[in-house]
Amino acid sequence: MSQHKVNPKLKAALEFGPILGFFVAYLWLKSETFTIGGTEYDGFIVVTAGFIPIFLLAMGILWRLSGYLSRMQAVTAVLIVVFGGLSVWFNDPSFFKMKPTIIYLLFGGALGIGLMRGESWLQYVMDGMMPLTHEGWMILTRRMALFSLGLAVLNEIIWRNMSEETWVYFKTFGLTAAIFVFFLMQSKLFRDHGRKPEDGDDA
Repeated sequence: MSQHKVNPKLKAALEFGPILGFFVAYLWLKSETFTIGGTEYDGFIVVTAGFIPIFLLAMGILWRLSGYLSRMQAVTAVLIVVFGGLSVWFNDPSFFKMKPTIIYLLFGGALGIGLMRGESWLQYVMDGMMPLTHEGWMILTRRMALFSLGLAVLNEIIWRNMSEETWVYFKTFGLTAAIFVFFLMQSKLFRDHGRKPEDGDDA
C-alpha cells in the first residue's frame, strides 16, 4: 500500500487521542469497582480493557489513511495487546504498567545493536524528519539509546514505588514532556550537524 499524506491534526488525534482518553477515563473510574462474571475489577483494569480496542482502531484508521505505520507504532500496538491483555486476564495492573519499560528497553537495545554495527538505526526511521550528517546521526543515536534506557528505569521506579495515579500522570504527560525536552536539548547538535537535502547522504 502506497503512503498518503494525512491531515496533521487528524494524525495527532489518532495517535494521542486514545492515550488522553485513557487518562480521562481513569480519572473518572479510578475509584470504582466493577463485578464482571463474578470477578471484581477496579477502574484501572476496566479502562485498560477499553483502551486496547480503541488504540487498535485508531492505529487501523491511521494505517488505512496513510498506508503506513512505523515499526515503533507496530511494536507498541503488539505490546499494548500483550501486556494490556495480561493485565485484564490476570486482573493485575502490573503487566500494563511494565509496558513502557519493555518498549524503551527494546528501542534503546535496538539502537545499541545498530551502534555496535557502526550504523544509526534511528536515521532509518527519522531521516526524513531531520536531515543530519552521518556523525550527527551517530551522536544522536547514542544519546537516544541512553535516554531510552533511562526512561525504562524511571518507569520502573515510578510504578513500583509511587501511587497508581502518579504513574498514570507520568505515562500520559511525563514521558511525552521528557521526549520533547530531550529533542529541545539537541538544538546545538542539529545546528552543528544539520545538512541540507542537496548535501547528499555522505555530507
